[in-house]
Amino acid sequence: MGGHNRILWILQWVFGLYFIGVGVMHFIVPEGLPGPMEWMYDLSDTMHAITGVAEILGGLGLILPGLTGIRPELTIAAAVGLLLVMVGAIVWHIGREELQNIGFNIVNAAVMAYIAYGRARLAPLGGRDTGAAPA
Repeated sequence: MGGHNRILWILQWVFGLYFIGVGVMHFIVPEGLPGPMEWMYDLSDTMHAITGVAEILGGLGLILPGLTGIRPELTIAAAVGLLLVMVGAIVWHIGREELQNIGFNIVNAAVMAYIAYGRARLAPLGGRDTGAAPA
């Protein structure tokens, strides 16, 4: 179980920071993005807001619940939510025939599936007693 826990934590930190960064980029959309990122210029403001918020919250959800011990089950929900964002991204890139991005999104989705499964079954995160009454 220790090996899975270590791998999951590494993935949660790496992908959590990645998704936070990409989520922030949806709100600033810098000029001169490299070719594989040019699709960002074609998203509507509404889609930037939706995906940006989802990616920032998902990235935070991969890290903070386990780090604080508060509501660690939210890590699973964050991974599933980001997996769904990646499914949407796959559909978007299929329509644009962007094979490189489709592959990248499939890898991201697979990692999110592993994190969700890993935290649900292989190495669940422990919570801490916050003194709150059980729901």
